[in-house]
Amino acid sequence: MTRKIPGLHHVTAISGPPQANLAFYTGRLRQRLVKKTVNFDDPGTYHLYYGDSAGSPGTILTFFPFADAGPGRAGPGMASAYAYAVPKGGFDGWMESLALDAVDFDGPTERFGQRVLTLRDPDGAPVELVETARDSDAPLDGFHSVTLWESDIAPTARLLTEIFGYVETGHETAGGTERLRLQAPGDARGAVIDLMRSDAPSIGRQGAGTIHHIAFRAETDAIQRDWMDKLASAGHPTTPVIDRQYFNAIYFREPGGVLFEIATDPPGFAVDEDPAHLGEALMLPAKYEPYRDRIEKVLPPLQVAR
Repeated sequence: MTRKIPGLHHVTAISGPPQANLAFYTGRLRQRLVKKTVNFDDPGTYHLYYGDSAGSPGTILTFFPFADAGPGRAGPGMASAYAYAVPKGGFDGWMESLALDAVDFDGPTERFGQRVLTLRDPDGAPVELVETARDSDAPLDGFHSVTLWESDIAPTARLLTEIFGYVETGHETAGGTERLRLQAPGDARGAVIDLMRSDAPSIGRQGAGTIHHIAFRAETDAIQRDWMDKLASAGHPTTPVIDRQYFNAIYFREPGGVLFEIATDPPGFAVDEDPAHLGEALMLPAKYEPYRDRIEKVLPPLQVAR
């Protein structure tokens, strides 16, 4: 059987001060803080994970919140937006609640036959809400898609279709912006990737309000190893497997420059916490436990609404 990517595992972004970020994503967007840990490469900084109640793949948005981060700017070679899926019948309710709370948003506009509205998080990052026909009791049913801003759409499209198994489902051009929609087979969350080319001049810069990388799903460690071999054979060698505590990860840059990750579903976010209490305590990998007191003194306190 030809292996295919089912969709996104998570998206990782950069923010400014963590408290404002936490308040927006757990309050305004009604996501659960499923893990409070540290940047494994910089333990003086949080790594915050938001998702559905179980921390399911395809719902996870993570942040490196740097209190002194300068503003970033999306441009070619970067992922430029993430979009949440609004369940069937919920889109008008979102517009009404945002309007009643005097929250500015753009839209609704129409994209590939679906209504889309865009609001901004505390760092100015665009957060898209897309109307879908999915049935769910959740206010947002994980990711709908991400947008990759490319100088040339074609090489990235070939990678996604010929290697990952995505199929083209739409193409739109309006106002100097070209958008190609690709979709993974099946009905997993986060199955859509939009490739965008724009005539608007922009030089991308990593910083607060930008996306660091996107991660695709590998259902098991064995499947991840298969992807390593397949990508290497196709001229896209990856890093070795890196243990990220809640999943194993491999990384490579796609032809347009966006950092891609393939992350495993197991072991998941309940590996070190009771599922009923995800995100309540600061969880550290074993190598940092001897330094817990020092780390906790450096990290700013966070107020998490229950």
